Amino acid sequence: MADMGSFREAVTAWAAGDPGDPARELATRLSVRTAVLLEGPSDAAAVNTLAARRGRDLEAEGVCVVSMGGAMSVARFAQLLGPPGLGLRLTGLCDEAERGFYTRGLERAGAAGREFFVCSADLEDELIRALGVKRVQELVRVEGDIRALQTFLRQPAQQGRPAHLQLRRFLGTKKGRKIRYGHVLVEALEPDRVPAPLDDLLAAL
Repeated sequence: MADMGSFREAVTAWAAGDPGDPARELATRLSVRTAVLLEGPSDAAAVNTLAARRGRDLEAEGVCVVSMGGAMSVARFAQLLGPPGLGLRLTGLCDEAERGFYTRGLERAGAAGREFFVCSADLEDELIRALGVKRVQELVRVEGDIRALQTFLRQPAQQGRPAHLQLRRFLGTKKGRKIRYGHVLVEALEPDRVPAPLDDLLAAL
């Protein structure tokens, strides 16, 4: 059965060099209208979790959340999904350090001026600051990762670093951890504490 997951897979395969016909067919069948270009799966987990919390069904709305595997891929995905390709509306979320990739990638795809949203460092940093260090530490304990965190904090490289930076680094030390906490941290947010880039992105969809 065709669904947005099938479309994402077809787009990823297209970006890797496969034919684009399956993605074109699915875009039409699913009435896809918007592509949200994200650097990785942890960002996608956060966006999807916030949408669900707010009663939004992005797939039913024709919105495809695309994890590109890195900001350097934005030009390729924008070419395929934007004006030169499927003609979808493009938006996205990126880290401050990757802003240039998004700006140039959208320009090259004829989508200059399309709105995308920028995290001051990255989304994990935004979420940690929104929740506060103590609350994130509580969530790490609930998730069963407190021993791993304590071991990590004993590393010489972590001595003297601000606690929020230690937590941010910890989330990226094990495969799959950032994705899991992309969901966990957003689920724990108070409604009025959602980081502006994430909040603004969802409001724009």
